[in-house]
Amino acid sequence: MFYQIYPWSFQDSNHDGIGDLRGIQSRLEYLRGDTAASLGIDAIWLSPIYPSPMRDFGYDVSDYVNIDPRFGTLNDFDALVQEAHRRGIRVIMDLVLNHTSDQHEWFCDSRKSRSSSKRDWYCWADGKAFGRPPSNWNARFGGSSWCWDAGSRQYYLHSFLKEQPDLNWQNAAVRAAMWDVVKFWLDRGIDGFRLDAINWLAKDMRWPDNPFRFGLRGYTRQHHIHDRDREMAHQIMRELREVVSAYRDVVLIGEAAADTPGGPASFYGTGDDELHLVFDFRVMKSPWSAETFRRFLSEHVTALPKGAWPTIVLSNHDQSRHIDRYGHRGDAKARARIAALLLLTMPGTPFLYYGEELGMRNGRLRYRDLRDPYTKRFWPFRTGRDPARTPMQWDGSRHAGFSTERPWLPVSPDYPQLNVAQSTSNPQSLWSLYRQLLHHRRLSPALNSGDCRLVPGGPGECLLYERVASLENGAHERILVAVNFSERTVAITMPDGSSSGQVLLSTDAQKRGPVWDPRRVQLGPQEGVVVRLL
Repeated sequence: MFYQIYPWSFQDSNHDGIGDLRGIQSRLEYLRGDTAASLGIDAIWLSPIYPSPMRDFGYDVSDYVNIDPRFGTLNDFDALVQEAHRRGIRVIMDLVLNHTSDQHEWFCDSRKSRSSSKRDWYCWADGKAFGRPPSNWNARFGGSSWCWDAGSRQYYLHSFLKEQPDLNWQNAAVRAAMWDVVKFWLDRGIDGFRLDAINWLAKDMRWPDNPFRFGLRGYTRQHHIHDRDREMAHQIMRELREVVSAYRDVVLIGEAAADTPGGPASFYGTGDDELHLVFDFRVMKSPWSAETFRRFLSEHVTALPKGAWPTIVLSNHDQSRHIDRYGHRGDAKARARIAALLLLTMPGTPFLYYGEELGMRNGRLRYRDLRDPYTKRFWPFRTGRDPARTPMQWDGSRHAGFSTERPWLPVSPDYPQLNVAQSTSNPQSLWSLYRQLLHHRRLSPALNSGDCRLVPGGPGECLLYERVASLENGAHERILVAVNFSERTVAITMPDGSSSGQVLLSTDAQKRGPVWDPRRVQLGPQEGVVVRLL
């Protein structure tokens, strides 16, 4: 399992209210250690830690081969990687390929003049008549994708903020420079990259207008067929796969928009020539229902090419926390427990966002608390990103044990009752359920890497699926996962070929011991169970 760390918010070690690398290192025992208070994860994914003016909180990189002083130094990073590896934790970095900061030396050189040697490293174009930009393309964060540069009398392209100019990936020098960045970090011992916004990499540099989509507003009012989702992006991923093939056990994890042609699964290529893993956000952006997860198993997982492996993600740094999203107008705590069960029993590699194992909620912020320009721009009409980035809640002390000083974002007010110290000592806590699920997943070939099939036999608001793995002795391990999404007790039918089973766990913290009765198979309201079929 991957554990996503938002470095700003995990642990402050130097008392400036901002999380840092030494702080992360000091908490590795919590992530994977020998104590009963250790979660037991396999890898950490660090959101960007490069030098940055933080217009997009690190996704506007001003230097790809250094560490932002807010987080520490290269020596601190090396020490973190070494200690993580000693504990069996792999380290994955975020890599932003589509754009840089407008303060990166490459762009500063590029905008000096039209004759700059790096002019063609970015997407520059003349405008149309009457002061119009080169095309009608609009940016993901609002407004036009084009920004006028008075000094060189041309427009430059930015698919996100104007402070994030897009690189020109048709330029071989850009590719070579980025592959040097990849090698720099791999040579320092990291285990791979999470690749940001990969379906934006290629553009039609003739700058044709995008067709309009009627009835929609903002970014979605266009069919984005010329400014993203082009075939060259796959070529770039194949080239990157070749670069990292010279290193052992490196993973490439891509982020592509859910509506990209062929779906995010298209970036697996043939299953072994593009990315190892690709995020699929369709579950994260769908309503809480049995049908959402049934569709994921029946359509999205089966759409992967042969040899590809799915990902499972319910929350991240760009979305509201799933306990609030899924828990809207329902029993949020019960749904969070079911979400934990689904995350760790469905086929695929699970990604857990920091604090989700505690049941951390979106922070209750005022406008003056906000730090993210994107959140400020759409506040209060959208939740934004800051509420999901509040500091990790370690204990009941001042500032939740995150820092001795005022944190960069306010700590959620529920931290005295909801924190690591309280959760790890409570056998009925959500954290304890996560730890039990991770334990069973680690010991079970079926849950870890087995095949999956949907099982009929329950009402429409129930989801049943079976995980099956062949064992070395020729036998099979069969695990049934059954989830009741409704508010009433329901009866379900045993799968074919099985008449009994052993309950490994239930999401109902009040239940004790085996509760599986093959004569009367029932699930309580908002309950999920994991059963070893006999």
